Amino acid sequence: MSEYIEHDKDGVSVGIIEKKYFTFAHPPQQMRLESGALLGPVTIAYETYGRLNDSKSNAVLICHALSGDSHVAGYYTKDDAKPGWWDIMVGPGKGIDTDRYFVICSNILGSCMGSSGPSSINPSTGKPYGLDFPLVTIGDMVEAQKALLDHLGIESLLSVVGGSIGGMQVLEWSVRFPQIVRSAIALATTTKHSPLAIAFNEVARQAIMADPNWRGGHYYDGPRPDHGLAVARMIGHITYLSEDSMRAKFGRRLQERDAFSYNFDADFQVESYLRYQGQKFVERFDANSFLYITKAADYYELERDHGHGSIVEAFSKANARFLVVSFTSDWLYPTYQSKAIVQAIKRSGGEVSFCEIEADWGHDAFLLPNERLSSLIRGFLENAAD
Repeated sequence: MSEYIEHDKDGVSVGIIEKKYFTFAHPPQQMRLESGALLGPVTIAYETYGRLNDSKSNAVLICHALSGDSHVAGYYTKDDAKPGWWDIMVGPGKGIDTDRYFVICSNILGSCMGSSGPSSINPSTGKPYGLDFPLVTIGDMVEAQKALLDHLGIESLLSVVGGSIGGMQVLEWSVRFPQIVRSAIALATTTKHSPLAIAFNEVARQAIMADPNWRGGHYYDGPRPDHGLAVARMIGHITYLSEDSMRAKFGRRLQERDAFSYNFDADFQVESYLRYQGQKFVERFDANSFLYITKAADYYELERDHGHGSIVEAFSKANARFLVVSFTSDWLYPTYQSKAIVQAIKRSGGEVSFCEIEADWGHDAFLLPNERLSSLIRGFLENAAD
């Protein structure tokens, strides 16, 4: 929880917070993954904000997307340049109000931001797992989160909230643990990847695996596949934006010169931007985790896993009331996919609200300041708490 609360440029911050760790599934009681593989011990990094009330009825779980982590809001130190990745939404008086709710955010299984993943030490070898780490699924990620909640003594969730791959976790929570989830907020997400989304992920993975430094995933004792990971991030970043946002932000403007270089430097501003995004990503993320998480997202298919191929049957297992939000310029998870979720929930007899928000910034719109989105989430949580 916060040590103090201070004002920041966007309003009130949760202040200084602490990352915590929970380790479970110690041998011989390892965690059995959906693949059938056993994994243990398993460590989950997490953070909490606000206070759990006496009835333990105000817990909100936030699920992050591919490159996110448990640091959803606040700062680790007073000198941090940036707060958590959704600080605009989580904090006192914000859309997810930490004065009212006990907020939990954990780093997903397979990631590299504190939870067990391919860069973690394999206890049987004393070296990083690399590709010896078993493939994980969205369901495995949710099972690990459930173990964390059991550790925290939380038997009911007021809501589960997430966007993109985090939204997949939200949907999975609603049907895998319907007795726990009272409401669910799914933003810019889908029940299964389209062939286009799978194709972009595969090209990104191939960029990593084609880097000579990847070495079959066992690169931790030498140079890392930085170039491959940077290219993978560049590919992914294109899918997070939209044509309108790229036109408005960059157009065909040149980068710090009035003429072409007539070589392969970054002539255009958009080229320079993508290279910068790739390089920044390399500094904080692990290439193997990128492979594992994108594969988990590609594998996910709610109707196959829980409905024998029927999305309606899958949602018939859920007891939660839902809020589903899409964004007009999101071509990675377009609005028709959100509408399919809404229609299936209605046909299964569930309660669902839906909103398509006009936004120019593509798939990443749910991460950017948007008062309409904040108001929707705030009002939905208030109604769910009644």
